[in-house]
Amino acid sequence: MSSENADAGSVHDEPVWDVVVVGAGPAGASAAYAAAVAGRRVLLLEKAELPRYKTCGGGIIGPSRDSLPPGFELPFKDRVHAVTFSLNGKLTRTRRSKRMLFGLINRPEFDASLVEHAQKAGAVLRTGTAVSRVEQHGPAVPDRRTVAVVLGDGETVLARSVVGADGSASRIGAHVGVKMDQVDLGLEAEIPVPPTVAEDWAGRVLIDWGPLPGSYGWVFPKGDTLTVGVISARGEGSATKRYLEDFIARLGLAGFEPSVSSGHLTRCRSEDSPLSRGRVLVCGDAAGLLEPWTREGISFALRSGRLAGEWAVRISEAHDAVDARRQALNYAFAIKAGLGVEMGVGRRMLAIFERRPGVLHAAITGLRPAWNAFADITRGSTTLAGLVRTRPLARRALDVLDRRPADGRPVTAAGEESASPDRSDPKGVPEAGTRE
Repeated sequence: MSSENADAGSVHDEPVWDVVVVGAGPAGASAAYAAAVAGRRVLLLEKAELPRYKTCGGGIIGPSRDSLPPGFELPFKDRVHAVTFSLNGKLTRTRRSKRMLFGLINRPEFDASLVEHAQKAGAVLRTGTAVSRVEQHGPAVPDRRTVAVVLGDGETVLARSVVGADGSASRIGAHVGVKMDQVDLGLEAEIPVPPTVAEDWAGRVLIDWGPLPGSYGWVFPKGDTLTVGVISARGEGSATKRYLEDFIARLGLAGFEPSVSSGHLTRCRSEDSPLSRGRVLVCGDAAGLLEPWTREGISFALRSGRLAGEWAVRISEAHDAVDARRQALNYAFAIKAGLGVEMGVGRRMLAIFERRPGVLHAAITGLRPAWNAFADITRGSTTLAGLVRTRPLARRALDVLDRRPADGRPVTAAGEESASPDRSDPKGVPEAGTRE
């Protein structure tokens, strides 16, 4: 119980936590760790039992490594030194690096290790606990400094501040009013393969720029299993499924039975989307924070989760709504000044990629500066935004490529004009079987 809340606790017969975090993925575990390290009473709620499977490629790039708790040992399944690029199965070229580009993990192990670090820092974990809603006014709330977290079974948990990290279909995000302007469908298969096949892929990943505007596929080796997936704009569900099937067949993997087949919707926030409401913050997928072009989300989850945990501590100490609002605005400023800038460049890159995938493929496979930029980003030496800010050549190239054709219509990987994907259109996607 918060030491300043003994009176509220006695009236309602409930302890009042300093920070309650909803969702124990990378964002939630990072938020819980940051708040617990600050010496606060932290409760971490997770609706599933851990470890649990998540649809995710599992690539750990430099910014992710830099955001991990001190002493965290990454459970790498492989270390990537080579990338094979293809343009819808054609014009294949492999680029190699003497230094590791990034590592590959399985999400169940990675997420569980992050939660363990949060627990070691002092956070209390409750699994199998679904959150129904949060209330900041009403009979369940003892005072203006308290938030009521209502669980699925009707139990109420009281907190001085709440962090929503409950995924892309977040209930806490709905409470805050998060708005999304890009929704994509990712499909993935975990394919066990014999040692001879696994050996061919060791240390190398494949990235295939796909047939649908903005789509791409990947193969990530993880020991005796290959993680194979594709992603494309929501609204192209059947075509995305066909792309995955064709992709697996083209790779000669159709004869191997997947151990897991899954789907997931990724969502990117609108630029004007809120990140808080009262004493409630959102981070990670719940806030729509991920890189729009690659849809990379782990580094965004870790970084935004840490910031959310730090500012949740400040909000928990706020004695009135004005101070709480000030701290929430500071959190939003920190997010927008860092991750928000990266997302802005990512949106421009996605727009270019939708129109001119062949140009980007030619650049990254044929031009050393483009390949070096890719390697620097994956290693964490820079970011997309940092690249554009500090390298005039990269900035000029982005400006040139960002110019739309006179008719404004994008170009597919095959070079044919096509309609721009409507990523916010909910129609036409078979959502049955997808996981949110």
